[in-house]
Amino acid sequence: MTSANGAGPRARIRIRVEGLVQGVGFRPFVHELADEHGVAGFVGNDSAGVFAEAEAAPQALARFVADLERRAPPLALVERVVTEARRPLGERGFRIVPSVDGADREALVPPDAATCAACVAEIFDPSARRYRYAFTNCTNCGPRFTIVTDVPYDRCNTTMAAFAMCRDCAAEYRDPGDRRFHAQPVCCPACGPVLRLLGRDGRAVRSDPVDTAARWLLRGRILAVKGLGGYHLAALADHEGAVADLRARKRRADKPFALMVPDLAAARALVHVDPAAQRLLTGARAPIVLLPRRSGARVAAAVAPGARHLGIMLPYTPLHHLLLRRLARPIVLTSGNVSDEPIVHRDDDAVARLSGIADGFLAHDRPIRVRADDSVVRVFRGRTLPVRRSRGYAPSPVTVRRRFPRPLLACGAELKNTFCLAKGDRAFLSPHIGDLEDYATLRSYIEGVAHYRRLFGVRPEVVAHDRHPEYLSTKYALEQADAEPVAVQHHHAHIASCLADNGACGPVIGVAFDGLGYGDDGVLWGGELLVADLAGYERAGHLEAVPMPGGAKAIREPWRMAAAYLDALYGDDPPDLDVVRRNRERWAAVTRMARTGTNAPLTTSAGRLFDAVAAVAGVRDSVTYEGQAAVELEQRVHLGEHGAYRAGLTEGPELVVSGKDLVRAAVEDLAAGAEVGRVAARFHNGLARAVVDAAEVLRSRTGLGTVALSGGVFQNVVLLERVVSGLEEAGFAVLVHSRVPPNDGGVSLGQAVVAAARDRGSAP
Repeated sequence: MTSANGAGPRARIRIRVEGLVQGVGFRPFVHELADEHGVAGFVGNDSAGVFAEAEAAPQALARFVADLERRAPPLALVERVVTEARRPLGERGFRIVPSVDGADREALVPPDAATCAACVAEIFDPSARRYRYAFTNCTNCGPRFTIVTDVPYDRCNTTMAAFAMCRDCAAEYRDPGDRRFHAQPVCCPACGPVLRLLGRDGRAVRSDPVDTAARWLLRGRILAVKGLGGYHLAALADHEGAVADLRARKRRADKPFALMVPDLAAARALVHVDPAAQRLLTGARAPIVLLPRRSGARVAAAVAPGARHLGIMLPYTPLHHLLLRRLARPIVLTSGNVSDEPIVHRDDDAVARLSGIADGFLAHDRPIRVRADDSVVRVFRGRTLPVRRSRGYAPSPVTVRRRFPRPLLACGAELKNTFCLAKGDRAFLSPHIGDLEDYATLRSYIEGVAHYRRLFGVRPEVVAHDRHPEYLSTKYALEQADAEPVAVQHHHAHIASCLADNGACGPVIGVAFDGLGYGDDGVLWGGELLVADLAGYERAGHLEAVPMPGGAKAIREPWRMAAAYLDALYGDDPPDLDVVRRNRERWAAVTRMARTGTNAPLTTSAGRLFDAVAAVAGVRDSVTYEGQAAVELEQRVHLGEHGAYRAGLTEGPELVVSGKDLVRAAVEDLAAGAEVGRVAARFHNGLARAVVDAAEVLRSRTGLGTVALSGGVFQNVVLLERVVSGLEEAGFAVLVHSRVPPNDGGVSLGQAVVAAARDRGSAP
């Protein structure tokens, strides 16, 4: 067919665009691109992604298709563009057509995105009709995953369905030249959600919600503030009394609070911000970033007692921008819950569960469909090191190198739980859920699995789980009668998650250092050297096993691990250390447990070795949150100290690294008057050297030259840097995490790829 203007023949193609292309302004972008290239046709959403038909001269079509990927909107992620020839129809103009539902759900649901610069400018522009409006958004920002009820991503499938657009918003929504063209959450003060301030009893307060909330905070009150994925608890960060009250009411004795600061300049007044951290802070995902604290940072002592780092985030919703602009000071902004419970996200729950903590509620009437805590990251060598992957990241999938043979559910670990649904080449990890020991968290987990299954159209035929029979995630997995169960060893899952994170399949030398995991031999593993690929592993070495006197009590009381190590080293004549003197009355009973094995299971855990050294060094005898002693030992490291303790390495069928040698060296250093910071540094350096030594032995045995590092201990960037540097100097390639956490939050991905590899291996 010849074009209407006689310029030559026309062609027509059917286009399928897959990836993160819904809820990110992709259809308006296609419409604008079609106008630019003189292309006729249409574009729409369906349950598989974006579909389009385009008609123009062949050269124009080629440029149009190339630009679909090359010039995609900032929040989009185009994975593939597939075209198919069609017969030209002589069509004129380009349009967006209604969305189509379908059986195959391949469309990706976008994560929530921080408020863009254009919307921030608008809410502070007195001449704009959205001036000081707390729900301003456009195609480039705003709520997404936390308001989605179904796919395709259209307003009717979000919690904004209850808010009918006014004439002005509808005009913006239909205008191809407007940045709100087909922005599903579009709204304004005339038609959208309404902000309200409530007293502790849940009754409305008649006043400007933001101004009054700011005055309450300035007076030292604690507020519950409704965010994108749930309620937060807020207090003025430099108000000693308010922060202390928040700790007491929330029952959070020591764990550092996160801070929200008004802008980047305010962040720089508190912490050191390098270019990588700046990109994270100001990006659309807007996580909490753990950064080195400046000397004299003006925050209350109770914000992060004794911590060398502060968790900082910038405002990521219009409400946050309004509140922080009014305050012009940092605030504590921590999850709205009592410690260990899930974050509150429903309004009725907020008043019921948080009225004992908050003095008031800054709330609104836009429902949150899915709870999502703030994400937490560190920076390692200019790259993201996730600690908690949640808001802003989930539910973006992790793509894998080899496709999953069958749809799969991986149930994750017991602590720091996430689950993972997988199909094709995509693994959909849930937001951070938490510790399944709590009933409310388990209920949230079960609800989350059901929601993910519906959104992504995954009906699992395989269910992967931890080998620990008492984990609630394991029990849940074994209840899924319509799926084949696959048990995955905990530390193999860690190494597999690191492989998948890096697009690798192995084999590698895997170093899995964490708190505890169920071992093959009845010992609680946690300091493991594996030779592993995705399908299987061989245990090639480990830290030497020591007893845990009191079992789980030894996790809460690190001095017990010190007692176990010191008793193994010195018997009835322990060294004259503060940890011994402080616990003299219980010392004999605890060491007797260790010697007899009564309620003292053996463990090879690196986390428990950190606990022992922390207690020996006088850092901490007991903890109020998981990993506290190890975190504080890292904080105490003298960064200029390069000395290293030496750990013995016993060669045999399995290498055994002597943690006792590291403890003995720390004791001798302390007896000689060494500073705690230097002891902490020499311990970190010594453990890193031991990892390198062990890797070199395993390389000589296996010929493998790549090492994968995983497990919660490798959130410690001091240890991580020393291990990576040592391995690289020894000629190894090193794999570390950047897309999923090294801690148990990444275990579900590891379980998924292990189960898939075994599934491929068992296929006829």
